[in-house]
Amino acid sequence: MKKAQVITRRDFIRGTAGMLVTAAFSSSTVLGASTEERPRVVLIRHPDAVASDGSVSSDVIRSMLDEAVKTLLGEKEPTQAWQKLFKKSDVVGIKSNSWNRLPTPKELEDAIHRRLVGIGIPQEKIAIDDRGVLNNPIFTKSTALVNTRPVRTHHWSGVGTCIKNYIMFVPDPSAYHPEACSDLAKIWSLPIVKGKTRLNVLCALTPQFYGRGASFFDKRYVWPYKGLIVGIDPVAVDAVGAELLKKKRIAFFGADRELDVPPIHIAVADKKYHLGVSDLSRIELVKLGWKDDTLV
Repeated sequence: MKKAQVITRRDFIRGTAGMLVTAAFSSSTVLGASTEERPRVVLIRHPDAVASDGSVSSDVIRSMLDEAVKTLLGEKEPTQAWQKLFKKSDVVGIKSNSWNRLPTPKELEDAIHRRLVGIGIPQEKIAIDDRGVLNNPIFTKSTALVNTRPVRTHHWSGVGTCIKNYIMFVPDPSAYHPEACSDLAKIWSLPIVKGKTRLNVLCALTPQFYGRGASFFDKRYVWPYKGLIVGIDPVAVDAVGAELLKKKRIAFFGADRELDVPPIHIAVADKKYHLGVSDLSRIELVKLGWKDDTLV
C-alpha cells in the first residue's frame, strides 16, 4: 500500500507563497495608500547609539532621528521637517511595540514624543501604546500616527516590521496569521488607521536576524547594527528591513537560512493592497552616518 503523504504547515507555506504573490500581482484591490513612484527611505547609523552593555544613548538617538527626518523631507531644520508631517491640532498615537525580548527602546519613543511636543502638539493629545491601542482614547480619536518598532524575524510573518506592527488594531490578531500573514496590509484600510500614518521608524539598533518557532529569541542572532530605517512608505521601509536581515543571515551563516515562513506579506502589501513599494530597485535608499558593515 502506498504510504499517504503528510503535508506540513511549512510545506504548505512554501508551496503557496509563490501563488499568493502571483495572485497579488493580478489583483485590482486597492485598500491602502497610493504608491509613490520612487519612495525615499533613510538608513542612518551611529557607532555610539548602543553601548557595549546594551544601553541606548538618548542624545544620539535624538540626533539620528532628526537627521533622518530632515533628509527624508528635504529640510535643513528638524522643526520644519516635522511640521511638514503634523499640525498643532493633530491627535497623535505613537504605535510602539512592547514585546519584552526586543521592545521599541524608550529612548526612541521619547525622541519622537519630544519632536511632536516641540512643534506645538499638546502632551495630552499624544499617547504611546501597543497592545492597548483599541482601548486608548488618543488612538481611537487620532488624526495622525507614528509607527515604530524593532526589526526582527517572526514566526508567523517571517519578519516583524512596520506593516506587522498594526496587528494590534484588530480585536483578533490571530485571524491574520494564516498564509504567512499575507493579508496584514488589509489592516491599514481600517478606519482607525487608514490614511493616518505620517512616519514609519523601523528600529535597527539591535535587530534579530534569525529565529525559528513562536516567541523565539536568542542573543546569538542579535547584533549591534546601531541604525534606524525611516520613511513615509511602510512597505518600502519594511523591504529594506527584510533585506538587511537576509544579508546578515548570509554574512553569518555563509548562505541564507530558511525562516518559519517567507515574508511574503511585504510584496502582497504592494501588489495586492497598493500600500507602498516593495521592489528595492524602485526605492531611493539614502544612507547616513556610520558605514561599517552596512550590508544593504
